[in-house]
Amino acid sequence: NLELIKLSSNSLSGSIPSSLSQLPNLESLQLDRNKLTGPIPASFGSFKKPGPDLILSKNQLSGPIPASLGNLDPERLDFSRNKLVGDASVLFGSKKKIQVLDLSRNQFSFDLSRLTFPKESLIWLDLNHNNIYGSIPVALTKVQNLQQFNVSYNPQLKGQIPQGGELQRFDQYAYFHTKLCGSPLPPCPK
Repeated sequence: NLELIKLSSNSLSGSIPSSLSQLPNLESLQLDRNKLTGPIPASFGSFKKPGPDLILSKNQLSGPIPASLGNLDPERLDFSRNKLVGDASVLFGSKKKIQVLDLSRNQFSFDLSRLTFPKESLIWLDLNHNNIYGSIPVALTKVQNLQQFNVSYNPQLKGQIPQGGELQRFDQYAYFHTKLCGSPLPPCPK
């Protein structure tokens, strides 16, 4: 019957037990601000859909995101401030209901221009301080209620920032240290 595990801001160490995925009613797993190491368990992809919110930020988790996490559709995923690597594109998709997706301050590397996004639910997308490449897809201009957006410190991101939607609402710091151009940054060279 367990629905919430909140063990934030402790000194927990070691790896995240893969057996947590056997909790059928878990709605939220909050293990942020600890000293956890190792990967995100691949077994987490077998949580009953939509899957629990996973708040795993501010640890020392490493390795790639298990592809099986693409099966889930929780409201919140926060993997920020870890040492995670590789392709996190399985977490995106236009059919998902995710509201908050924070992958900032890791070493993720994937092509942003190929991704699709939920138009109605997504309100928070933070990808700063990674190795994300490609350009910002026009699909992001269709996201209706974007309140937080940051792709700064992804030096391989390039091209024009698409006009329209919410993307011009954010200041230059949301796009800092990239090769992007166009409003709110200086115009692209002709």
